[in-house]
Amino acid sequence: MRVMHWSLAGAVALAWTTQQLPGDWFEMHVACGYIALVVACTRIVWGFVGTRHARFTSFVRGPAAILRYSRSLFHAGSEKYSGHNPLGALMVVLLLCLVVAQATTGLFANDQVSNVGPLFGCVGANKSDYLSGIHRMLSTAILLIVLLHVMAAVGYLLFKRTNLIQPMITGYKPATSVALGSGIAASRIWLASLIAGFLSLALAVVVHNAPPASLAL
Repeated sequence: MRVMHWSLAGAVALAWTTQQLPGDWFEMHVACGYIALVVACTRIVWGFVGTRHARFTSFVRGPAAILRYSRSLFHAGSEKYSGHNPLGALMVVLLLCLVVAQATTGLFANDQVSNVGPLFGCVGANKSDYLSGIHRMLSTAILLIVLLHVMAAVGYLLFKRTNLIQPMITGYKPATSVALGSGIAASRIWLASLIAGFLSLALAVVVHNAPPASLAL
């Protein structure tokens, strides 16, 4: 979980940075997009076959539970969760969907100058321009959600005296925050690595067999 979390955070941050820097960073930007797409898709698959607290069924809640938890934030002793709380779960799902959409549109996009995505040849210039616009809008949306994510973590620490940052780094929560018997015996890194490897291979095959951009110009 931590490896996926920080790999995704690093890839997204570097992809955004390479778009802001002067000079030609397009190849690195594309590489970051590949990483973000593979990691995000791996996390989605992991949400169905992964460890207990990583599965969507263990932390994704309906509107009523989200509303109830949101109200409890303004009172002392709000309910504690071993994994993601309902609001955190909503943000996880939203971020994963946004990153997958962002990275996918990036495969077909262009920079309006001379660089094109690896699948530009599949759609042509007009559709690529349209997808490029979506790609830029999603970039702004992700930036806003990430800022909200950081602000929420800081807010929990300052006002709720709950450190959400430490578990993201160490992988451990205080015993008082974890229900008895809800610990994880093994992380099954081998399975996550196998999933990531398969998705990386599938992406490589798709990119390798894409028609040349010159055919769509």
